[in-house]
Amino acid sequence: MNELSNSHTSRTGSHTRDWRKSMSDHVAWALLVYTALQIFLTVKALSAGFSSVFPYFVLVILVAAIIPACRWFEKRWTDLSDEQAADMAYASAFRRDLIGLWSLAIILPLALTGIFKLIFSVI
Repeated sequence: MNELSNSHTSRTGSHTRDWRKSMSDHVAWALLVYTALQIFLTVKALSAGFSSVFPYFVLVILVAAIIPACRWFEKRWTDLSDEQAADMAYASAFRRDLIGLWSLAIILPLALTGIFKLIFSVI
């Protein structure tokens, strides 16, 4: 076994958390949820106001725009050493970042949909 795989198990053989992998997993899932919400909510709202490819163009921009934010969350954790990646002292910081990540992934599409619906109701 190499050192990296050893960082996932303690001396007793029980599984320990790797903050780096956990954050990467959450970022991947958050991007999927964000994209799905954008497709089903925001693009539908945009389609009500525009016909053509404009809603899909906006979708590409919105998904591309969120990637740097998600990468920022992930980067904060990928730079940890093997010892830090298994250190439970990082639990509260990890939880704080998860709340930020998932809030962004869920609330942003809902807010954008609301804004677009408001704009189209005024027009």
